[in-house]
Amino acid sequence: MKPVSLIYRFIVTLGALVLAGIVGWQLWIYYMESPWTRDGRVRADIVSLAPDVSGPVVQVFVHDNELVHTGEPLFQIDPARFNLALAQVNAALAQAKATQAKAQATMQNAEQNAARYAALSANATSAIARDDASTQSRAAKAEYEAAEAAYAAAQADTGVAQLNLQRTTVRATVNGVLTNFSMQPGDYVAAGSAVMAIVDTDSLYVDGYFEETKLRHIQPGDKAKVELLQGGPAIDGHVQGFAAGIADSERIAAPTLLADVNPTFTWVRLAARIPVRIVLDKIPADVNLVAGMTCTVSILPEKKRD
Repeated sequence: MKPVSLIYRFIVTLGALVLAGIVGWQLWIYYMESPWTRDGRVRADIVSLAPDVSGPVVQVFVHDNELVHTGEPLFQIDPARFNLALAQVNAALAQAKATQAKAQATMQNAEQNAARYAALSANATSAIARDDASTQSRAAKAEYEAAEAAYAAAQADTGVAQLNLQRTTVRATVNGVLTNFSMQPGDYVAAGSAVMAIVDTDSLYVDGYFEETKLRHIQPGDKAKVELLQGGPAIDGHVQGFAAGIADSERIAAPTLLADVNPTFTWVRLAARIPVRIVLDKIPADVNLVAGMTCTVSILPEKKRD
């Protein structure tokens, strides 16, 4: 075999080994070091809307999967009972106001009478008469203060009744989309019990579940690129921050309140996944984001870090 042929084969083999090494090194960096993950999820704040008063539903103004805006009426609870309650407290308020006015007039009269007795000399009136006038003045003042407090309480009751009547119309608290909604007129709703869910479309964001070995390459403020599994244009965003902690599956709470740690050791240790929140800077008009969608998240560091 000619020496030139051997040298040529050696060079080709060496080049192939070097190329394979470079490709392997780049693949290692891409899969093990580069800050990207296919494990990303579109998320949003979910508002569990509950009525503030109880009663049967008489009107439903929206339907499932409808886009609603803040302040828009969603459904109405039967207001008949609350109208009667408001009329009742208004009558009590009028009565309390009349009682207060009467007590005020009595107090003013008693104070004037006590002042006249106090101005008279000891020869013109007795001490007992002056004491009686003073006592009546104090009693009239106490009666007026009680009537004034009763009037203030009646005003508060009126305010509560007006608020309850106003709350019979349940309105959207955020801009969003109703989901899994099936309310019908005649349904009874209870105060404080959630009856519908609104996906807050103003709060859409992405959680990228990055391996812990990649977190050193990510910093808050870094630019991010989000690619949805459904396809379409990439969405630009930036890193807002990291989760402060994740659950430890190797440790559970024991009945004795002592640490109960799993004694087994797995030889293959998988890197823990840490949620990294990505704020979406601008969502393209033709992209329909749904909370729960899967996506790929790539971080674009502003500069290389050691």
